[in-house]
Formats: sequence, structure tokens, C-alpha cells
Amino acid sequence: MIFAENEFIELKSEVVGDICKEVIAFANTKGGTLYIGIQNDGQIVGVENADRVTLQINNMVRDSIKPDVTMFLRYETQQIDGKQIIAVTIQKGTDRPYYLGSKGLRPSGVYVRNGTSTDPATDTAIRKMIKETDGDCFEDMRALEQNLSFKNTAAQFSKSNVPFDETKMQTLGLVSHDGIYSNVAMLLSDQCSSTIKAATFSGTDKSDFQDRREFGGSLFQQMEEMYSYLDLRNRTRATFEGLYRNDIRDYPEEALREALLNSLIHRDYSFHASTLVSVYDDRIEFVSVGGLLGGISLDDILLGLSVCRNPKLAAVFYRLKLIEAYGTGLPKIMKAYEGSSLKPKIEVTGNAFKITLPNRNNVAKATNTSDDPRSNEERILSFVESNSHIVRSDVEALLGISQATANRILKRMVADGLLYQDGSGRKTKYKKK
Repeated sequence: MIFAENEFIELKSEVVGDICKEVIAFANTKGGTLYIGIQNDGQIVGVENADRVTLQINNMVRDSIKPDVTMFLRYETQQIDGKQIIAVTIQKGTDRPYYLGSKGLRPSGVYVRNGTSTDPATDTAIRKMIKETDGDCFEDMRALEQNLSFKNTAAQFSKSNVPFDETKMQTLGLVSHDGIYSNVAMLLSDQCSSTIKAATFSGTDKSDFQDRREFGGSLFQQMEEMYSYLDLRNRTRATFEGLYRNDIRDYPEEALREALLNSLIHRDYSFHASTLVSVYDDRIEFVSVGGLLGGISLDDILLGLSVCRNPKLAAVFYRLKLIEAYGTGLPKIMKAYEGSSLKPKIEVTGNAFKITLPNRNNVAKATNTSDDPRSNEERILSFVESNSHIVRSDVEALLGISQATANRILKRMVADGLLYQDGSGRKTKYKKK
């Protein structure tokens, strides 16, 4: 029998350290046979102790290659020209890509067969194998990085009095029964490659840049640091009515929290683009990758319908009580602006989702340039002409004043014949005569 290397045959005179690369390459490609005891030129040199060499190879494969590929290997000792050789037949595996555990799911750890050569796989080839094996669901795919740590996530679980052990990680879909981390684990790990980019601008456009930050680490770390960044910029405006002070923050804390959580949980992490958060004088914008899922409209979402892109990630946040019932986030954002003339804006494209939170105090800042009662009355009348009526809370937001002051202005305008009162109590509307 004449031996020559080709796409399906690899020859080794003895067991060497990189022999696992050949096994990985065959298992990741079309299968093949690895002969031990034959030189590259086809000369048979044999092995001294076939049983010992077979055991050595089996131990190397079992200890070095992930996932477990041993079920796809068959060993056979053959006698040729009075010498023993070992034929290791490797089938194409079902859990591709196989890789060196010490290197992980990167080109330095994943190999494929190209003709007579064993070569590192490209990132594209690795992702293709993962998709073919694990399916299209990003959460269920094996993480490209397997050397993960969870310091921040463990602290978050501890803060919520929820255990974070191997059993819990398997239950939540972070790790498989054979110890392989999923993409959900990657997102919650300290090595998470997805980030949030934040920027603050002076004014209402990007012409005057003030500050820029990028938040990395686990999603929990990004969540806490990003919220702190926004909280520092969420200023409080104080108004006084006699002895009493009325404080209004630029943005409702509930709206900030829900907008941030929405951008973390519903983002499409299969795209390598950062979530963008932009802070302006009059608004904060949250832009995350990933439009609405097929068959779902924006109106459906605003009504509370929930079709989650990342159900396992959402389940983790739900378990830690960071979110409540699915589908409540956007309605909560809209509710947080009740009583304000300014409303959040939701925009969706095929590949992005944008939430804009208006600065509730911006109107007051822009309009409170004069204490002239006539100026305030003109603003109220202009609002009524545009909206057919006005309520007390609209006046508060429009002029940046307290409830008592708004009531006093409206009563004066009614007495002066500029407006008339329609209804009573909380449902009172003021219309132009």
C-alpha cells in the first residue's frame, strides 16, 4: 500500500504536540484518517507500542479538544511490512467548530483542512460553523471567547439574593452541560465585547462637543455606569411658591431607567456596533442596533405587546427584578411624562431603534425669560390655539411654574374673559372664548 497525504489523509512518524490540530481540522471539515508511524514521504517507520501510543493520543484529544470529539474517533492498529502503524479515523463532528481548549474559539484554536494542509480557520468560517451547528439564534450560539469571568455578574446576583453557581448558569442558558459558554454568558461576562458609547453636547446639535465615554465590561457593569453618567446630567430645577419649593428633574428617573434597560435587553448583539447615548440640552437619545422583529409594529409595542429578541437575557434581568412583566418598558416611559406638554419620541428603522426623552425643564428655560404676566398669557393662548384646550399640568410644564401659580394664572385669565373653564376637578379644561 502506498501512502500519500491528501485532503483526507495526514501522515505522522510519531505523536507530536500539534497532533490535536490535525484531529480538529478533520472533525471540522469532511473527516479523514491520521496515520501514526508513517513519514511524510510515505516511508513506514512504525511505532514501538501501539496500545501505549493509542492511549496517549486518546488522552491528548480528550484533554485538549473542545467540545468532546472522542465519539467521532476510531483507532485501528495495522501491520504493514512487519511494522505496527495506527490509523485514527476521524468523522466530521456534529458540534463544530472543534477547537483547542487552551486557545478558544479563535483562529489560533480552530483548524480546517485545505488540501494537504491544516490551517487556522478564519473568523468568518468559525461563525459559519457555529451558525450551521447551533442555529440562527444568537443567544444559543457558542461564544467565540471561552475564557470568561463573571465578577460583576456574581456581585449583581448576590445583591439580588439569587445564587450564581454552575447549576443556575445552566438553567439560565449561560453554559451547556459540557461546560461550553453561550453568547448570553459572553454578554454577562467581564470580557463582553459589546459596549455603550455616550456623548454630551452643549446645545441642541453636535456642533459643541463636551464629553465622551465608552462603557464596557458585563452588561450589568455597563448598566450601572451608564445610569450614573446620566444621573449626573439629570439636573433639578427648583421653583418656589411662597414658602414651598417644588423640584422637577430634567428627566423622569423611571423613563431614564426604562430607556436604558430597553437598549440593553432588546439590542441585536449579532451586529458589532455600539449602543449610542447622546445627551443634549433639550433631550437624550438612545439608539440601539436592531429594528422591530417581523410582524410587529410600533403601535403593538406601545400597547404593551412583547416579542423579545433576547428572551434568555431578558429572563436573567427579570430574575434579578431589574425588569417587571415583559412589554411594560415603553408604556412606563410614556406614563412618566404624563402631565407634561413634552412627550418621548420612538423611532424605528429596519436596523435601529431610537428613544428620545425630552428635557421637561427645557421649555421653562427657554420661555421664562420674563416675569411679565402678559407674556405668560400669550404663551398659554398660543398653546390653546394649537391644541384646542389646555389643562393645569400643561401650564406648569409650559411656564416651569408650580401648581398653585398655574391655578392662579388660569383663574385670572378666566376672570379677564380670555379663557373659559370646561369641567371641574382634575378633568378641568380651559378653552379660548
